[in-house]
Amino acid sequence: MYVLSYQNILFKIMRKTLTKLFTTAFALVFLLSANTAVLAQNADQRTNLQIYGSALQYKGDLGHNWWKDKMGWGGGVSLNRYLSPALDAGLHLSYGNTEFSRFGSSMDTKLGMAMLGLRLKMYGNILKEDAFIGPYLTVGGGAHFVRPEGVSPTGPYDENFVAGAAFGGAGLRFRFSDNVSLFIETRAHFTSNDKYDNIESNINDRFLQHNIGLGFNLGKGKDTDGDGVPDRRDKCPDTPAGVQVDKDGCPIDTDGDGVPDYQDECPTEAGVANLGGCPDRDGDGVADKDDQCPDEPGTAATQGCPDSDGDGVPDKDDKCPDTPSGVQVGADGCPVDSDGDGVPDNEDLCPNSAGTAETKGCPELDARTKKLIEEKVKFEFDQARVQDGYRQLLDSIVVALEKYPDHVLLIKGHADHIGSEEYNQALSEQRAQAVKDYLIQRGVQNPDRLVTRGYGETQPLVQVNTRLSKARTAAARAQNRRVGFEMNTPDMQLNLD
Repeated sequence: MYVLSYQNILFKIMRKTLTKLFTTAFALVFLLSANTAVLAQNADQRTNLQIYGSALQYKGDLGHNWWKDKMGWGGGVSLNRYLSPALDAGLHLSYGNTEFSRFGSSMDTKLGMAMLGLRLKMYGNILKEDAFIGPYLTVGGGAHFVRPEGVSPTGPYDENFVAGAAFGGAGLRFRFSDNVSLFIETRAHFTSNDKYDNIESNINDRFLQHNIGLGFNLGKGKDTDGDGVPDRRDKCPDTPAGVQVDKDGCPIDTDGDGVPDYQDECPTEAGVANLGGCPDRDGDGVADKDDQCPDEPGTAATQGCPDSDGDGVPDKDDKCPDTPSGVQVGADGCPVDSDGDGVPDNEDLCPNSAGTAETKGCPELDARTKKLIEEKVKFEFDQARVQDGYRQLLDSIVVALEKYPDHVLLIKGHADHIGSEEYNQALSEQRAQAVKDYLIQRGVQNPDRLVTRGYGETQPLVQVNTRLSKARTAAARAQNRRVGFEMNTPDMQLNLD
């Protein structure tokens, strides 16, 4: 009766001890796994330290406690080294105590255990290495340092010895973070000695060791970009420094649009890459945040609003929505009318001079200018030099050209019939050029609007009787040695015949 009471008390003490161990273990797990920024796996953090409490159960000549509520106590540490995804090697150092009483015999045996072992992991080859639950098998061997005490049929005993031992077992690892895990395992120890209970028979004494504790991964894997995810599993190994990453080492993408937050101008709204990660509902290439018409396709030039005629003024502001392509418009979308004559510049032949629609935007020549243009510049026989007497006329033409800056002046050269046709053609061209040169010398604006033509002897002003002598035809021929003018609008609808 006394023995049973003692065992019950021991069991209650062990249960209380294990309860405290569980509570402490979970508290440490919470504290050590609070920082999840450091990411690694066994392949990166190859050394693992385990600290655990143990419960021992005896099986021998006095009887056995296997899988019963009678347990001894103990604890230990293990230092494990990663070999491959399937295997770890470990050094296990532990201490335990086991007691048993029966039929007047009793034992109180203390064990120090130094073992080497291999752990065959189901996580890493069958399950994922970072799975929360990881089953494993373990085998190994080493030495027991034994101090048995008690009473046997032969009397009291107290001695020390060393025994060889082998073990095999199974366990579960619970992964709380890449640094911290909890494990529970059971090992069956098979010894080379039958004196643990001071009773010898044909079967050596055996033990069950139940362990529960915490594992801590040590070391750090290579992390080129310094984002906390080791290169071995970093899917984005070139992440810029300081960028927040996910468990795969890739930049966080809150809205899942393929544009990482550090590059995303709209990190909480799914968008498109070419718009900095911002949405574009109407698909016009202008981000909604910059689009004044986010539900109507438009252009970048009109801040996302439609522009039917492509003049750069959105339809909502365009008072002339059908302006021809390429026409310069004002803020209201209507063609520019620089001279304010009611004829838009794109239709106005004289955009800088007010005219009328009938004259295509050009001013009508006044009577004085029309009369001036009808004047002629006469030339000496076989000469292309402008005579001084005509300088006042030409100066007046310069003034008229200034009054009508958009008009074109056709300068028409002529010759009399004396000489060959070829010679007279060249001479008429020279006379027209001489007048043009004078006008340019006098400062005509935009001299490109001075056009010269030579007509030779083909357009005489006075018909000459060629059968008469030169003396008798001199006055008529002098009328034909001339330069005349024609002034018209820039559309060059001039008489060039």
